[in-house]
Amino acid sequence: MTPHPPSHPRHPTNQLARIRAEWGGQADLWVFGYASLIWRPEFEAVEQRLATVYGWHRALEMLSNINRGTPECPGLVFALVAGGSCKGMAYRVDHARAHQELERLWLREMPTGVYDPRWLPCRTPQGMVNALAFTLSRNSPSYVGPVPDEKMIDILRRACGRYGTTLDYLVGTAASLRGCGIRDREIERLVALARDHSLTA
Repeated sequence: MTPHPPSHPRHPTNQLARIRAEWGGQADLWVFGYASLIWRPEFEAVEQRLATVYGWHRALEMLSNINRGTPECPGLVFALVAGGSCKGMAYRVDHARAHQELERLWLREMPTGVYDPRWLPCRTPQGMVNALAFTLSRNSPSYVGPVPDEKMIDILRRACGRYGTTLDYLVGTAASLRGCGIRDREIERLVALARDHSLTA
């Protein structure tokens, strides 16, 4: 993905400024995790809750040329794509640390500005919270859309990047979600597909 120039609204620095302004900086910061932010959050949260967002769903439809693949053999990672609903975790970061933790989170998730960060209402057992979520537009060059099973198997068999394989990422996400009591039927189907092709035990 070609980085946006510093003057562009989608440049990561400008998007961070927008998110900060919308948040206000005085209250605690809520963050919605739907995949790796669940099993590798890398920020300090004082509370976490099971949460559901409506109008968005988790999908293994985002190109990964560095973390879980290479330009020669691209991998895939999960993204939050419009439509449906998604169960995940909402994390509360104390406002005293929130600015610092937000910057750390931004360096991890937004180095190229690929996501469309937005505030999403999350339904939790304790009530509604407004949480920061990293969504992906279908117009993004990183969005690949639904992947046929045959191609998915090839990606799960071959793709590997600096953080490991797409297969490990899929299996790790599935295990993490199960550990939280979340069952994602499509993820379980993909794990079963990999097992049926002897890619995992």
